[in-house]
Amino acid sequence: MRARLGTLLPAFALLAGLALLGWLGWAWWQSRLPGRYDVTAYGEADLGGGPGASARGLSVAGLRGPTGRPDYRVTLTAEQASIRLASGARVVAWTFDGRSPGPELRVHQGDLVEVTLVNRDIGDGVTIHWHGVDVPNAEDGVAGVTQDSVAPGERYVYRFRPEQVGTFWYHTHQDASKGVKLGLYGVLVILPRKPQPEQLDLTLPVHTFAGRRVIGTNDGVQRRAVRPGTPIRLRFVNTDSSPTRIRLVRMKGSVAAIDGAEIEPAPVPEGEAIEIGAGGRYDVVFRMPPAVVSAEVASSKAALVLSPDGQGEPAATPSRPVFDPAARQAATPARLDRFDRTFLLKIGKKPGFLDGRPGRHWAINGKLYPRTPMFMVARGDLVRILLVNDSGNVHPMHLHGHHFLVLTRNGKAVRPWSTDTLNMLPHERYQVAFRAENPGLWMLHCHNLGHAAGGLTMHVMYDGVMTPYRAGKTAHNDPE
Repeated sequence: MRARLGTLLPAFALLAGLALLGWLGWAWWQSRLPGRYDVTAYGEADLGGGPGASARGLSVAGLRGPTGRPDYRVTLTAEQASIRLASGARVVAWTFDGRSPGPELRVHQGDLVEVTLVNRDIGDGVTIHWHGVDVPNAEDGVAGVTQDSVAPGERYVYRFRPEQVGTFWYHTHQDASKGVKLGLYGVLVILPRKPQPEQLDLTLPVHTFAGRRVIGTNDGVQRRAVRPGTPIRLRFVNTDSSPTRIRLVRMKGSVAAIDGAEIEPAPVPEGEAIEIGAGGRYDVVFRMPPAVVSAEVASSKAALVLSPDGQGEPAATPSRPVFDPAARQAATPARLDRFDRTFLLKIGKKPGFLDGRPGRHWAINGKLYPRTPMFMVARGDLVRILLVNDSGNVHPMHLHGHHFLVLTRNGKAVRPWSTDTLNMLPHERYQVAFRAENPGLWMLHCHNLGHAAGGLTMHVMYDGVMTPYRAGKTAHNDPE
């Protein structure tokens, strides 16, 4: 009997090994993405406790911006160029109009904005996504989802009428982890319709070029003379894929807006830093004192120094704990007691294959891209999402076309604030809500663009909506 078992065991081991190899081969084959694919064809529909979906019939391509004579018109040309930093260093970049950041766009609330994108020589293709602006779906600029990428020699026209006011930015959403890093981005400021009191209003986009942290193109100290008593608004934009920390030195500043949404001004104590997640924006306001003040990008030489005579140096003081938007004054729970749909979005890692590549990849609710969940909503729904970061990494979660209202953090009510890019620290849990009032097919992804490229992305899909566009290599559309 023992002899017989001795001869059978190797056979069983061989069969088990072949079965494992067969399963691995099948899993590898199933993970491979075709050259052209519909991003909605793989994800499992999650109804969030709401009614089932109806037949599709509303095309993303029809969800365009308004017609008519534009109030603001501009052409942006995507092209490769060498840009010069303030230190004199030269960087080979992908640019809009030969600049990175691209031209700063300042429009007014309610303006009909028309932007023509021309691709001169970006071989990978390019689009423009209006980060944080709730544009119509066909104007959202996501290759393979809301449009085809714009190839060299081609153009695409975006039209939208912004009803929001605040600090936003624009960037490519075709192979974004590469294109944004190389410089395809710029700042968009939407001003109120009514004239505002005069103030010094500065945009400060923070980026990393070839290992150099910059504010705009300044990789050193930028000085400016400002008359004492002048009201100042500093608009910080984090265009990198990791958090950036700004030290506010000797200024009695307050955070007045987060991600373009005004909040009751929250004072930032002397020496405290603000930390801005990838893709996020913070507006800081203060009145110029008769002294030297500075805003310094941590772990870099980049700084803005303001003084009555245009002189002075950064203080380089250590930062106290960073400003926490969830700790503003007393927590006031939002009065929301009924939701039409509730979803769970749990971020973790899972071993498996991502488009044929073995490894331990980012997963949403235990699923690897493109089989991540598809949150299905209907127009008018009040939607709740339970966001769980079950990982040791920071994840700035960005929802296109909408803004989250933050309700709780780690199970505790917070004073609500509106955000489009929620910076989730390791093992944090949030409860957020939004009203589904902008029909379309919308990305919900991590704005660490390397994470998005690694599969940390999914979609919110309105009932009845479909897309005629296809992602994939042969489609020349890479929506991450």
